[in-house]
Amino acid sequence: MTILPAPPNSGIRFRRADLEGKPEIEARIENVVETTRSTTLGKGNVKIHTVEHVLAALAGYGIDNAIVELDANEPPVGDGSARQFCKAIEAAGIVPQPEPKAPWTVPEPIKVELGDTLMTLLPGNDTLRISCTSADKQGRFTQFYSVDVTPETWAREIAHARTFCFFDEVEVLIREGLIKGGSLENAIVIRDDAVLTTEPLRYPDEFVRHKILDIIGDLALLGRPVCGHLVALRPSHSANCALVRLLDAQIRKPLATARAFAPPPEAQQPTQVRVGEPDRLATEPVLDALAVMKVLPHRYPFLMIDKVLKIEGDKVVAVKNVTLNEPYFQGHFPGHPIMPGVMQLEAIAQAAGILMLKRAENEGKIAYFMSAEQVKWRKPVRPGDTLVIEVELVRTRAKIGRAKGRCLVAGDVVSEAEVTFMLQDS
Repeated sequence: MTILPAPPNSGIRFRRADLEGKPEIEARIENVVETTRSTTLGKGNVKIHTVEHVLAALAGYGIDNAIVELDANEPPVGDGSARQFCKAIEAAGIVPQPEPKAPWTVPEPIKVELGDTLMTLLPGNDTLRISCTSADKQGRFTQFYSVDVTPETWAREIAHARTFCFFDEVEVLIREGLIKGGSLENAIVIRDDAVLTTEPLRYPDEFVRHKILDIIGDLALLGRPVCGHLVALRPSHSANCALVRLLDAQIRKPLATARAFAPPPEAQQPTQVRVGEPDRLATEPVLDALAVMKVLPHRYPFLMIDKVLKIEGDKVVAVKNVTLNEPYFQGHFPGHPIMPGVMQLEAIAQAAGILMLKRAENEGKIAYFMSAEQVKWRKPVRPGDTLVIEVELVRTRAKIGRAKGRCLVAGDVVSEAEVTFMLQDS
């Protein structure tokens, strides 16, 4: 792992140098895809596991902008703490940048309850204070610690606390493939009243301090410092990230309200349409929903095209209005609805099918999806988004067609792929 400098306002990003194109994932809460015993970031097929210790080290020192470059899907585990990352950061040094990051001050109490976890963020602090109680479900090794998080207290009081687990959890974790590299070199194991470790405890209350370390790392996914007093009881990565989602929604709310009540643009100002995004309000569809169903055999809930805006030669532009009523939102994911990437891929394939099936010689046939290549999912698609699907046929031979497509929301590419399909008689 290499931590590289980054320009102002770029945030923290993880880069997979071992993959083609060196894809990057922003350390933002919307990119969290898994929180079982650690925090995992993901975009499309690219994932980075256990990011919280690196993020805690950067946040603890007040570092806002950096690129964390990896040659694997997880940072080095080190000794289970953030000590190794802190040494590297201190050796490299920290450079002030001309655009400071404005902290967010908690305006009112915010509470998260998730299973046995209770987290309450209170106003009244001009820095971040964390008061944490750690214990397992049986109340063993209950510990409490409270600290104002500054670069000095981070490096001295929190950074060296190692991860830990209970002995009766180890067998389950191994069976689920979650601690393949786990050993007493990088974790503390608690068995009954015994603490198994290769060295003495670094703090008398090392377990709760590591919980605070995890909280600092997960809070970094907000993208800006927080000023307030966080009281955490039995914290977990799931609850930490649930809290960050609430904070993110709080921060975005004033901006959304301001936009809702902003005056409309002056009449003489032309509407700005971003490249790649058709002016949907001004464009009459070439095919409306009924016409689309005459071309495609698909029906609810698998019809991914609401209308076709344009067909020009080997190019088509179609639209899918993503609503909260889509059946897949019930399970993908409860409380955090995101359109599955494979459904966007299906939309590209259906748009390509329309191009082929609109040709007179192909009337009455069915387009069968054969393969997909160069698939990339770049941003989440949520209820209320309008998915614009742009597809171009790049090759046709006999019954086989190959197309290149992409999906956009508000002009931004959210997914892209090359698809191959075959025409058969219906």
